[in-house]
Amino acid sequence: MSAVKQTGENLIGKGRPGPGRPKGVPNKTTTVVKEAILKALDEAHPDGAVAYLIQQATSNPTAFLTLVGKVLPMQVEHSNPDGTMRPPTVIQIVAAKPADDDRND
Repeated sequence: MSAVKQTGENLIGKGRPGPGRPKGVPNKTTTVVKEAILKALDEAHPDGAVAYLIQQATSNPTAFLTLVGKVLPMQVEHSNPDGTMRPPTVIQIVAAKPADDDRND
């Protein structure tokens, strides 16, 4: 067996990783799949994507909210413009008793 001289041409494919995809460049397969999904959405619902999503939010709220959870940012920054931290805003929804409920609990 003869030794293979390590040159730039024969490093890739010989057990060593290549330079890889540059940061920020989307995967080609992911791009093709996203384009196909959007094309199918346009063809399946001529009224537009927004009308279709409104319909899905009403008829399939669990699936719709799963989608919403996947497209929202995973991390929310809680800082002021000057860089100091501030506590997150908490919103609580409390059900009120009906006005005609005269029972004592």
